[in-house]
Amino acid sequence: MIQRYDLLIENVQLASMQLTDKPYGIMKNASVAVADGKIVGIYQQGETTPNATQIIDGHGQWLLPGFIDCHTHLVYGGSRANEFEQRLLGVSYADIAKQGGGIRSTVQATRAASHEQLLQSAIARAKRLAQEGVTCIEIKSGYGLDLDTEIKMLKVAKELEQHVDLSVVTTYLGAHAVPAEFHGKADDYIDFVCNEVMPQIAQQGLASAVDVFCEGIGFSPMQCEKVYVAAKQQGLRIKAHVEQLSDLKGAKLAAQFNALSVDHIEYLAEQDVPSLQMSGTVAVILPGAYYYLNETQKPPIAALRKHGIPMAVATDLNPGTSPLSSLLTAMNMACVLFALTSEEALRGATIHAAKALGLQNSKGQIALGLDADLCLWNIEHPVELVYGLNQHRPVKKWLVGRLATQ
Repeated sequence: MIQRYDLLIENVQLASMQLTDKPYGIMKNASVAVADGKIVGIYQQGETTPNATQIIDGHGQWLLPGFIDCHTHLVYGGSRANEFEQRLLGVSYADIAKQGGGIRSTVQATRAASHEQLLQSAIARAKRLAQEGVTCIEIKSGYGLDLDTEIKMLKVAKELEQHVDLSVVTTYLGAHAVPAEFHGKADDYIDFVCNEVMPQIAQQGLASAVDVFCEGIGFSPMQCEKVYVAAKQQGLRIKAHVEQLSDLKGAKLAAQFNALSVDHIEYLAEQDVPSLQMSGTVAVILPGAYYYLNETQKPPIAALRKHGIPMAVATDLNPGTSPLSSLLTAMNMACVLFALTSEEALRGATIHAAKALGLQNSKGQIALGLDADLCLWNIEHPVELVYGLNQHRPVKKWLVGRLATQ
């Protein structure tokens, strides 16, 4: 039994995000003990608290789990500001992609960028997220679409942990677009993804999951299924961009493979929602892309809520359709644009985001045995974090029990 803890954060109001009968998992006048990077004790005022090497007085402020941005494309080269201007002039995202823009233009820039160039630009973006209380991010590849650049992207993503105080989860998104060298040969490219790149990614331990873009301008359900089968063979989990621009039943297909998450889902049919419940799949809501593309079709939030589907919220940080480096803003957007409650939005960036990455047993809550990823906020109530636009920064932040600098 531990006699002396590494850290005791006392005199705080907890929004633990545990799924209890109390909104936000609130516990007033509490203390949290940490040892070896884990939460080992949660105490209420009046209970005997343990000795600790370091004791922090929270002065009655709010302690929340660190935020998790469970869907980003944070590592990339170049800029797509010119496409932003095109869209303002009325050109659709689909038309831009057909003209060689969109993902393909970022592929060219990312292939041309050095490891160091990609790293430095990624550090700047990751620091911006970290400043808002994000302690864990998922980063997808998918802007290389060849073996060398995909590996380069994933290595840069892993290296971010050495430069920014957050943890990184990596996902291989080979089936993002068909590269120029495979023009007109999408099936051949999927074979390349499954047989040549994915085994290398798995062997080197560069990703824990694969992702696909199941869409008319991306890949067909049959092609995505081939990726899923290969991923299972390599011991990789599954995530999926689905039903963003049309309903190809991609979410239902991903659920058949027990996907961690299905993301975007604006065109998800209500009758397909129960399939997510059966597979335990998280619905990841990405209001940044909806806003940035000026879309009108909204995710079936009421149906997701009715069937008890966990809803995560993420930035979808990427150069073309959601250049959003603020998870707090994404939470506000999810409420204003999609009618999530403030509690749903906060759970979406904590406990449900953790589940979307397969981290529900280590992150996303203030609970015994979980990582001590914690943020202290000078607010009157947790709703303020969702209500305000760019108003708040944590007073203190801990990453696995260590005081973070960003």
